[in-house]
Amino acid sequence: MKKGIHPNYRPVVFKDGSCDFAVLTKSTIKTEDTIKWEDGNNYPLVKLEISSGSHPFFTGKQKLLDTAGRVEKFNRKYAKKK
Repeated sequence: MKKGIHPNYRPVVFKDGSCDFAVLTKSTIKTEDTIKWEDGNNYPLVKLEISSGSHPFFTGKQKLLDTAGRVEKFNRKYAKKK
């Protein structure tokens, strides 16, 4: 392999700020932030807006929409006039 062309593959913490869900994994992503992990070491930190810890599909806390009311409202609004 050629030297100097490969990115730095290192441990990185990905953290979802909305639910305090964090995971330590390896990545080549570049970031300036750091965080102290459970093992006492400092790792680069990537802040996430959404993750499996906060996404409705994975948490089961999905919001149900009132589709019947929406359909009726649509039909009333766009119904043909007699």
